[in-house]
Amino acid sequence: MSENNPYNTEFYNKEEKPKASAQDTGSVQPPFRQRNSQGHIWMGLMMVLIGLVYLLKKMGFVFPEFVFTWQMFLIVLGIFIGFRKNFQGPGWLILILVGSLFLVNEYFLFNALRQYILPIALIGAGLFFILRPKKSYEFITKDPETGAPNGKKLYTGNVSNEDFIDTTSIFGGTKKKVLSKNFKGGDMVNIFGGSEIDLLQADINGTAVLDITAMFGGATLLIPSHWNVISSDATAILGEIKDRRVSMGNIDPSKNLILKGTVILGGIDIKSF
Repeated sequence: MSENNPYNTEFYNKEEKPKASAQDTGSVQPPFRQRNSQGHIWMGLMMVLIGLVYLLKKMGFVFPEFVFTWQMFLIVLGIFIGFRKNFQGPGWLILILVGSLFLVNEYFLFNALRQYILPIALIGAGLFFILRPKKSYEFITKDPETGAPNGKKLYTGNVSNEDFIDTTSIFGGTKKKVLSKNFKGGDMVNIFGGSEIDLLQADINGTAVLDITAMFGGATLLIPSHWNVISSDATAILGEIKDRRVSMGNIDPSKNLILKGTVILGGIDIKSF
């Protein structure tokens, strides 16, 4: 895995020599190999841990009251997202801080101190928005009539010319248009929120891997109808991953988008418009 390719798409692009048995039977070898996703591992560990704690409670073990609260759920969820994203970005930290704030307020503070919780939280939120780095994207535009470059324009927010995307939506939404002509994938996290990724003006050279984690939320992917979308590596629990593209008759086998990750009580919609 190289620094310029953190999602290791080269692993999928390696071509394997066809086996003799495959030629005899007329079967076609896939252009990539399966890869284990760390997202599945962390999601599985979190579910096993929650199940074990709940089982021990049913067997008579005594746990503190705050262990089975929505505040603790947010803290555990924040830790899970932090491991998944190598503790980069603000999403995991926001969940942990919000959960910890309300947990301490309800179970550990005296009534005299609770009146200060809200103003302190507002001050902290304000400082976060002031001090957080502002990300911008720059790309060359073309004259609409001649197609000739006419300089550079600076875009911020929902337009990206990067080969990799990294989005986090918690109690909110994200909308992003990708213009990269060498899109390689990325990472998406949606918790009680949703996101829309527009890849209609993007292109793939080989294989791209998009890792998605959605809990009580979902994602809409706008993908060209000729891309080969493979979602067999993604796990849906009480949710679905649906390819709703209008026309999928002319699939280009050289443009593979692999969807990986876990969807719980949510969904992923794949559209071409």
